Amino acid sequence: MASQNVGEELVGAYLQAVRGCEFVAYNVHTRDSQGEVDVVAIDIDTKTVYLCEVAVHMETGLLYVKGGQPDNVPKLVAKFERDVAYARKYFADYRSVFMFWSPIVKGAGPRAKHNQLKDVKEVKRRLRERGVDLEVVVNADFKKAMDEMRAVALKETKEMKSPVMRLFQIETKLAKHLGATGSRRGEDGAARG
Repeated sequence: MASQNVGEELVGAYLQAVRGCEFVAYNVHTRDSQGEVDVVAIDIDTKTVYLCEVAVHMETGLLYVKGGQPDNVPKLVAKFERDVAYARKYFADYRSVFMFWSPIVKGAGPRAKHNQLKDVKEVKRRLRERGVDLEVVVNADFKKAMDEMRAVALKETKEMKSPVMRLFQIETKLAKHLGATGSRRGEDGAARG
């Protein structure tokens, strides 16, 4: 199994900490077709499987390219078609939730040739035609998910095992501590820049 990137790790941590999944796997190879599912998470209590594709393209936003041209819609539709086939074959007794995660998806003017937000809506529409509802977590919804993770991290007193959740825990506890002391001074009293 290939190693996950931080975007995939973030999604897996969200599914565990916020949605209550007991198991998370990354870069799960689909046996019947060449490809992989970025994140697969299982909530045993509700018999729900989450199959997620994650695209973290910071500067360009969501941008898959083929032949020098944007290829977002065909690429994402093909990925989710594989995910759906995988879920139907290996998780037939589970409720399947398909998710697309991307922190930066750019829009454009109404006459723009390339509009990433429009591409995501088109992917969602095409999947809906196939009877699949796609949960989209992009832009402000991505930030909201991160904020939900921070809220969980702030409340948790024991050390969190996920590196992402541990980072949020440190971040939120430090902010709370600094807010309580009203200071940005180190223990020796020297101001920190």
